[in-house]
Amino acid sequence: MGLILQQYNIVIVNLDPTIGSEIKKTRPCIIVSPDEMNDHLKTIIIAPVTSKSRNYPTRVMIMIDHKKNWVVLDQIRTVDKRRILKNIGTLATKEIKSLKAVIKEMLVD
Repeated sequence: MGLILQQYNIVIVNLDPTIGSEIKKTRPCIIVSPDEMNDHLKTIIIAPVTSKSRNYPTRVMIMIDHKKNWVVLDQIRTVDKRRILKNIGTLATKEIKSLKAVIKEMLVD
């Protein structure tokens, strides 16, 4: 696979097929798995992005193409790298800090 996949990259991922309330469609996602995993495993941990959201505590607002979007941290999942279609950018430093703070609060504290 020729794509370079690094933590906090914004990538386009085909999430279908899904079941029930899982976020579906081909959409931007944020890579949340660390680079050591991304380099060696055939899977990657992502958080989907949506353009429609309320201000939930598990959602982090980011900008993609000058438009507001939300990282849906309550829908983090592991996917095969073959679902990733392309890399479209990287989060800004302040977006990464917000993302890390919410992940820490959700999963660590």
